[in-house]
Amino acid sequence: MIGLNFVYAIAGLTFLAYALLGLRDRSNPKRFGNAAFHGLIALSFLAGDRLGNLGNGMLVLALVAIAGTGLMGRGAAATTTGDERRIEAERRGNRLFLPALIIPATALAGALIFREIPAIVDPKQATLVALTLGVLLALGVLFTWLRPSLARPHDEGRRLIDGVGWALLLPQMLAALGAVFALAGVGEAVGIIAGHAIPEGSLVGAVLVYGLGMALFTIVMGNAFAAFPVMASAIGVPLLIRHYGGDPAVIAAIGMLAGFCGTLMTPMAANFNLVPAALLELRDRNAVIRQQVGTALPLLAFNILMIYVLGFRS
Repeated sequence: MIGLNFVYAIAGLTFLAYALLGLRDRSNPKRFGNAAFHGLIALSFLAGDRLGNLGNGMLVLALVAIAGTGLMGRGAAATTTGDERRIEAERRGNRLFLPALIIPATALAGALIFREIPAIVDPKQATLVALTLGVLLALGVLFTWLRPSLARPHDEGRRLIDGVGWALLLPQMLAALGAVFALAGVGEAVGIIAGHAIPEGSLVGAVLVYGLGMALFTIVMGNAFAAFPVMASAIGVPLLIRHYGGDPAVIAAIGMLAGFCGTLMTPMAANFNLVPAALLELRDRNAVIRQQVGTALPLLAFNILMIYVLGFRS
């Protein structure tokens, strides 16, 4: 049965290619650090289940050590010039978007089809498997159509990965941190502190602390999914739902939206805010965040208002 092992194998081989190609990039003075970082990620995907908890923990610490000591850098990876890309874009037109559309189309179709044939694909992982197959199919179409060298996709991928740097692992790290915080009882501790800050019997105060807390924890942790278990166990469930009788669906859903407002304002959300800056090759890595703050703050205020208005109508 095809499941996560297939997805992990593709991801592991991809990072292994980044490691080997990066090792050969003499334009990068820190190529050994980049190669070690990508190689460890590849090892995690390819053999993480064999390393055990201790081995995986040591691997994560090694990744943090490489990133934290500044051993990663960026070389001058060979790529096409702006003029070459513009000429190709003018010649091929909007057809260039077709390979990109293959990926979501395959993911949607595969997720629907694979769930009906559980003997082939694990139904729980149908979407991820279909997404991976979509990427492979799109690559096949591009190779047939554009006929690049075999190493070209990995060269371009490595150029992007080197631009993002260690921040590419932030979403996974921070999501795991949220689970650790929840298990460690951080939510209960936050609830005790918030209990002293919220006036007795004040629904407005509880809603404000919940909404602002979702945004602030997301800013710190970079992931609203990591912030949610903390704030839900601290304020959402014990106060807003149990004590004040709020609608759980509204409080959870709009609370997540309040957290996403924090996503717009933090570099910790690397996949949303740093990757676009790297793709656009902006000099200011926080340029995306600066543009989003003016939208995030009023949107956060509106979400908090909606929690109060919609969550307690009865």
